[in-house]
Amino acid sequence: MTSSETSTQRIPPFVSLGSARAVAAPIATASNHLNPFAGKASVAKVSRETPGASNVLDTMDDSSPIARELAHENKRRERLLGRNLPKPEKTRVFTVSNQKGGVGKTTTTVNIAAALAAAGLNVLVIDIDPQGNASTALGIEHHADVDSIYDVLINDVALEDVVAPCPDISNLICAPATIHLAGAEIELVSLVAREQRLRRAIDVYAKAREKKGEPRLDYIFIDCPPSLGLLTVNAFCAAGEVLIPIQCEYYALEGLSQLLKNIEMIQKHLNADLVVSTILLTMYDGRTNLAAQVAAEVRQHFPEQVLGAVVPRSVRISEAPSYQQTVMTYDPSSSGALSYLEAAAEIAER
Repeated sequence: MTSSETSTQRIPPFVSLGSARAVAAPIATASNHLNPFAGKASVAKVSRETPGASNVLDTMDDSSPIARELAHENKRRERLLGRNLPKPEKTRVFTVSNQKGGVGKTTTTVNIAAALAAAGLNVLVIDIDPQGNASTALGIEHHADVDSIYDVLINDVALEDVVAPCPDISNLICAPATIHLAGAEIELVSLVAREQRLRRAIDVYAKAREKKGEPRLDYIFIDCPPSLGLLTVNAFCAAGEVLIPIQCEYYALEGLSQLLKNIEMIQKHLNADLVVSTILLTMYDGRTNLAAQVAAEVRQHFPEQVLGAVVPRSVRISEAPSYQQTVMTYDPSSSGALSYLEAAAEIAER
């Protein structure tokens, strides 16, 4: 994906990544969130609150495994420091899909979206999973009385009337999902142009933003349910790119071939422009040979699509949704947040 050199957003230096806060308890209140892309003033503040934090790594003996791991993470953070994330020439629409459940689709969607938004890019997350987990992670209300993406697909409500801003991250908005989506698969069957309804809603919303003088969306991420029904087909028809999270276990490889066959059918009959542009390895456990073997096999078959960033198994990533947050705001110093920052940077620079 080409980008304009003059149209870039600079990632400010990380606040506390690499500091003593890496072993501190996460902050649960929204008012105290540390922005992982904050500037030097915040760095100074953290240093005063944690005396000597900036020298923690310098004083550790790198002969221990933990010290080596911390030193490695610090080098990764330094490589990200001050990096420019280019604004795409046009809105990039990603469908985050995998028919296997529990591989990290929602987690990947919200954290990459949060990382890009924190860098100053305008991002929309569309939650079309009836479970509404992406809406929960972004702190968006999605009870049965809220207008949601269901109303957009079934009742022709405008997308601009259902989107809501994420309370923790500016530039990030979300179209929530409600339990009503559970019956949308059946209701869509009898509707005209049932596969194209989400795509048309996005097009109308883009024109409405332009008419109001609002900035163009840089990225749209559609979080899909773990199935290949009409909701997922709508997402494939609306997107230009597919992002596939793959858990580093054998079952994930087994389901990937079926997913690719379905994408080929969409390309042939409904959306010829759709491409599988990105594959992200998730839940990687470096202590097991199986994870390394799965990662190696995926990279062998999809050398250009697989991101260099790998998301490890992380308690912080799992805890964040319980506080209605992404890991980017829940604990920006964690290894999981660092991995998603690297993945977001790779996606933006492709």
